[in-house]
Amino acid sequence: MKAGNLKQILLITDGCSNQGENPAMVASLVAEQGITVNVIGILEDTQSEQPEGLEEVEDVAVNGRGVSQIVYQQALTQTVQTVTKQAMTETLQGVVNHELKHILGQETTIEELPPEQRGEVMEVVDELGETCSLEVLVLVDTSASMANKLLAVQEALIDLSISMNARMGDNRFAVYQFPGRKKPIQQLVDWTSRLDSISSIFSKISSGGITPTGPALKEAMYQFGKKSLRRRFRKDDLSNIEEA
Repeated sequence: MKAGNLKQILLITDGCSNQGENPAMVASLVAEQGITVNVIGILEDTQSEQPEGLEEVEDVAVNGRGVSQIVYQQALTQTVQTVTKQAMTETLQGVVNHELKHILGQETTIEELPPEQRGEVMEVVDELGETCSLEVLVLVDTSASMANKLLAVQEALIDLSISMNARMGDNRFAVYQFPGRKKPIQQLVDWTSRLDSISSIFSKISSGGITPTGPALKEAMYQFGKKSLRRRFRKDDLSNIEEA
């Protein structure tokens, strides 16, 4: 059984959108393209209550068929890894459930299997989680209120890269900030297998402006297609060279 490439958008924010389309509706569109939308809402370490601005975090993740968490800055590193892995496992379980339906010819899920069979199927899920290809586009809110949280985000992403590269499968990461200077998003790191380089980039980010979460998610969705297109063109160029 093959799960192909698992694609995720990881949205990291500390507030609600205030411009453009409804982000929950956009997340539904993104999920229809086979891209899971996970959301992490960040609280100040000194905050005792969750601000109203983070209420949309769960809505976006639910509509994006992903995972959501609201955490304090100090717990961000572990949360980024946990959310990414949890979303990957849930996606793989969905793939396996689809295969079970195809094999058994009825609506049967992993949870409905006898304990022994369920354990065997979960072993398959775990194996797929180690060997499948994973593409994660990290979308970082850089509005004014995020200024003092960006160092924690940077450290969390480096640790995510190290953790994910311990897997046997291929990993690809890209990092974008929103809002961009002239567009909803702006590239910080192009697709790469490691995020070590973000240390120098994050120190130059200027925080401020609006929070166009919906438009940012839509633009992030398009980046997966552009990556595939670039890869296809590179292969075509190689074929032309070989023919010549």
